[in-house]
Amino acid sequence: MSASSPSLFRFCRGDWDGFFGLFIDNLLQLLLILTLCPLVCGIPAEFVVNKILPGAALSILVGNAFYAWQAWRLAKQSGREDVTALPYGINTVSLIAFITFIMGPVYQKTKDADLAWKAGLFACLISGLMEIAGAFVGDWLRRNSPRAALLSSLAGIAITFIAMGFVFQIFARPAIGLLPMLLIVCFYAAKLKLPLGLPGGFAAVLLGTALAWLLHAFGMPKPVADLPMPDIRLHLPTWSGGDVFGLLGNSLGWQFLSVILPMGLFNIIGSLQCLESAEAAGDRYPTRPSLLANGVGSIVAACLGSPFATTIYIGHPGWKDMGARWGYSVINGIVIATLGLLGAVSLVLHVMPIEVALGILLWIGIVITAQAFQASDQKHALAVAVGLVPGLAAWALMLVESAVRATGGSLQQHLAALSFPPLHLNGIIPLQQGFMLSSIIYAAVVAFVIDRQFNRAACWLIAAAVLSALGLIHAYGLSAAGVENNLGWMAAPEFFAVYLVTAGILWALGRREKPLKS
Repeated sequence: MSASSPSLFRFCRGDWDGFFGLFIDNLLQLLLILTLCPLVCGIPAEFVVNKILPGAALSILVGNAFYAWQAWRLAKQSGREDVTALPYGINTVSLIAFITFIMGPVYQKTKDADLAWKAGLFACLISGLMEIAGAFVGDWLRRNSPRAALLSSLAGIAITFIAMGFVFQIFARPAIGLLPMLLIVCFYAAKLKLPLGLPGGFAAVLLGTALAWLLHAFGMPKPVADLPMPDIRLHLPTWSGGDVFGLLGNSLGWQFLSVILPMGLFNIIGSLQCLESAEAAGDRYPTRPSLLANGVGSIVAACLGSPFATTIYIGHPGWKDMGARWGYSVINGIVIATLGLLGAVSLVLHVMPIEVALGILLWIGIVITAQAFQASDQKHALAVAVGLVPGLAAWALMLVESAVRATGGSLQQHLAALSFPPLHLNGIIPLQQGFMLSSIIYAAVVAFVIDRQFNRAACWLIAAAVLSALGLIHAYGLSAAGVENNLGWMAAPEFFAVYLVTAGILWALGRREKPLKS
């Protein structure tokens, strides 16, 4: 097959490695849904398997099919065969937020699990509509943002929520998790070709699984959780559009806009960052159709019973570095859809310890972080470093809040006690709120200041002032459920004032300084 006419269903060795990494990521989201919906929202596990997971699986299939086709089309147009599809799946942050701050509170207040599910469908629908709207302004934002700004915030998420979280899980079970992790990092870093053409990640995971069961035979605890065997049968998705559209005229869904709006913005900004990351790795995808597909995927999910928005995943450079093309997306969509439709999501964990595969996701996080520095202008390395800080704050808050909840308490109860040096929890929380927006702004300001474009830096700080005033960054409230968004005019007045004053100073500097020539 010539490079100018590659086959859509052509699979290369790297596609199998890419599939395995994306599959584990998607599988983790489905397992979270299966675990948290009954626990937090009172939704019976049977309902999750029969109604929610089929809709979620089908929405993942739709998105994977589109992004595989998009990559194949780019390969045909460019005459290249090294094009990698954008990874895609359920947005983890939205998943947690919708369950914790929308579906959970509705259930706690009404004890109506069905109503909690419908509130989640409404949130997913609005998120999808926001992504569609964002498709028409995304190009402008990409053109007017330094690459360092878009990539550094992505790197902040990659090194914390992706890499570090999984590192801890691996080191908690080093006997079965550490060897495959080290092999994955070494195989991928050296770009080794294994005998028989085996994909490096697949070989490491296979070896780790065999080692885990071998150690179990010699007396170590069982390497996989004792889960009940799933009831394997066909669970077709059912139309839920009447449930979700029926809430448009109901105040129940609209009262959660303080959660839905930031999550929608999170999805839009995250998708733009992923597109910029893909372009830096060599694959330029158009903004509008990519974000439109994102939004359509979320609307499909809502209409088929899944309350969880879908999005482009971070990690394209990592999958590209593995040698994955577009076939990995095709395989992933088919396998995830099959497991979801058959109610077999938990079946994988009866055989494979999840720790043996987490090294692939760790590698993705490392590659994204490295790319933020490598693909940005060298003189903007300082801006990239600055942009990492809000993501670190968001991760720190997640760790603190998880620890507090494990003791049966809440941040609302312990804020004063935990606001001591060097923790300063009362400073971590405002930095965490809207951290993706803050990260982009801080990195953009530093990048423009380095270039002595003070007027443009001042414009970004004015944007920060407006976002602070609206409560989209820094503003928060505390409840028994945790940290909540606080939308409203002058929601964070101190930040508003400081950003505005700093913008004025930079504007004054811009009146007397000439920008450096590139």
